[in-house]
Amino acid sequence: MPREMACDVLVVGGGTGGCAAALAACRAGKRVIMTEPCEWIGGQLTSQAVPPDDNRWIETHGGTVSYRAYRRAVRRYYQDAYPLNAAARVDSELNPGTGWVSRLCCEPKVAYAAMLQLLSPYESQGLLRIVRYVEPSAATVDGDRVQSVTLRSLCGEPEVTVVAPYVLDATELGDLLPLTGTEFVVGAESQEETGELHARPGAADPDNVQAITWCFAMGYDPTPGADHTIARPAQYERWRAYAPEVAPAWTGELLSWTDCMPWSLEPRHNVLFPHELDPAAGRKGNAFFAYRQIVGSRNWDRDRTPHEATMVNWPMNDYIEADLMSDDPEDRRRALEESRQLSLSLLYWLQTEAPNWSTGGQGYPGLYPRGDATGTNDGLAQAPYIRESRRIRARFTITEQHVGTEARTGIRYLPDKPMDERLIGVRGESYPDSVGIGHYRIDLHISTGGDNYIDISSFPFQIPLGALIPVRMRNLLPACKNIGTTHLTNGCYRLHPVEWNIGESAGALAVFCLNHGVEPAQVYESEALLNDFQASLVRQGVPLAWPNVLPV
Repeated sequence: MPREMACDVLVVGGGTGGCAAALAACRAGKRVIMTEPCEWIGGQLTSQAVPPDDNRWIETHGGTVSYRAYRRAVRRYYQDAYPLNAAARVDSELNPGTGWVSRLCCEPKVAYAAMLQLLSPYESQGLLRIVRYVEPSAATVDGDRVQSVTLRSLCGEPEVTVVAPYVLDATELGDLLPLTGTEFVVGAESQEETGELHARPGAADPDNVQAITWCFAMGYDPTPGADHTIARPAQYERWRAYAPEVAPAWTGELLSWTDCMPWSLEPRHNVLFPHELDPAAGRKGNAFFAYRQIVGSRNWDRDRTPHEATMVNWPMNDYIEADLMSDDPEDRRRALEESRQLSLSLLYWLQTEAPNWSTGGQGYPGLYPRGDATGTNDGLAQAPYIRESRRIRARFTITEQHVGTEARTGIRYLPDKPMDERLIGVRGESYPDSVGIGHYRIDLHISTGGDNYIDISSFPFQIPLGALIPVRMRNLLPACKNIGTTHLTNGCYRLHPVEWNIGESAGALAVFCLNHGVEPAQVYESEALLNDFQASLVRQGVPLAWPNVLPV
């Protein structure tokens, strides 16, 4: 690999937003270098092993045309390559795994294959170069412009320096922001600063960020006597007795079938399999195996029925004891190791000690890791699922007042309650500089600052261009979870289709600026340039406004 490289657009980070940014720039004919610390590009969808958390309208609207094309590619892969039954092979809305959290619960390896299918043609054309197993280590900056980014190899190769007129930060943690001196925010803002209804009173807490989760794939062997119990994890005793210290209080030990209902914080009593639910016995929460199920036998040919499998991204493996954005490298190392140990301990607990509601005994020894689905030996994802990053100080910051149902109406709307007629006709903030749309509840998991769930209804929202424009830097753009949101609104702007839209619009903005000889701030400030840019987004299949839909 050369020690120095140059391109039109440098995308640092090959996650969901990074891939969408690279796609947008490449289809416009620009030369793109995209970096990735793992083997697999795709981030949340692939290396982090999180089936897409989509909005309820995603099959027809609520995302970009290219995002829906990606979803079709995933489905085609299954329909072309897997021994599905006749109905599944022609189902245009096939849910491969049948999990209910998403309409596209699939194996991460197939999500990765579909991502390669979208991007590989540009590699063959010489427009895209993917540099794997690297992370940014330094940057040169001249005033308000990034001149170059230096990439450190994670496998012992020499450093590489990349020069580009536009640099997109698509890292999972906003790693370029401190390296380039870009102004940023991290953690929870104070209520005094943002005026947000659900912000914590008192001082800001930069160390208060959402849990990370090291997801893993898990199959189930129903053969009588099957025992796939893994070796006892080194930290099992610690995690077996661990109870998160959050307020309001958790329900007890983390490794338990009992957790908190996110929106009410009432105890919820869960099971592993749907047939174990028993309202009369108080077991009426989630059947976790079905939650993110990635292999569903009902889609397969009857003669080739597989073991069913699920992706474990549950409350029981949310990790809050150390922070990946800490300035202390020991904290970062600890967070990675302990979050892995927590997930392995959860698997071991499930196999050996978890109350078995089917037998009345303990443990489900038929559970086993599915490393083939994640591209690893132990079944754990290649990287942890990261919910919250550093965020740019932006020309415009999205607050709860712009999207929150209660903040805009005074009504606390819960998903298990009928829609209040007073909500009809009320919408999220309308932005004249919209560059996309999205929707998800404001969903914050337990946090390093000791918060329990914060789960708030939100309106379908737009993505304002001002949230993508740093207050000072002229050629650096956010392309992941690092746009101008708050700690709270990050909770609804962090999900797969929104991150894809952010990345796609950031990539398209870099292209527009290169083609017109202008800068992002000029597009934001000029009505004529903004109109031209928005028109180009619409032509590319990026919707700018929602139809009349209700919140959830």
